[in-house]
Amino acid sequence: MGRIWEKIGARWVFLFFVMVLYLIVGIIDFEMLQDTLPILGRLVLRVFPVLLLVFGIMFVTNLLFGTKNIVNVLGKCSGLKGWILAITGGIVSSGPIYMWYPLLSDLKERGMRDRLVAAFLYSRAIKIPLIPMIVFYFGWPFTIILSLYMVLFSVAIGVVVERLARGGQQ
Repeated sequence: MGRIWEKIGARWVFLFFVMVLYLIVGIIDFEMLQDTLPILGRLVLRVFPVLLLVFGIMFVTNLLFGTKNIVNVLGKCSGLKGWILAITGGIVSSGPIYMWYPLLSDLKERGMRDRLVAAFLYSRAIKIPLIPMIVFYFGWPFTIILSLYMVLFSVAIGVVVERLARGGQQ
């Protein structure tokens, strides 16, 4: 089984497994398959634009920025500029979080630090479109303090994650 995973790749094996599962469900209960296919279609239509956006960003990143530039901004020597980019990127990112994993994985392979990945993911909790609603219900002081704490804790979480990840590699 391990040789199949190596030759074909886990993604294709998983896709094949899901397709076989749908085929088995279709044989056992065709009405259930008819009920699930429209749901699957709607899910694909909802995910596809975000997936297209993420891969578009990856494409533009590969065109505009070489590995050296990415490593300078987000790599081992990254400083304040890396933190600002990661946190700002997390705040302005939209869509389901799992759609950002391919981009973050690509950037990590090119040298992005674990702390910046964690900061990006944590700072996604700040949602710009929801700020007016938070202000309406809780007021400006609460909104500003909460947002500042989220930014500060994204840095703290990033430092902790990197220390834990580094500790596991030693």
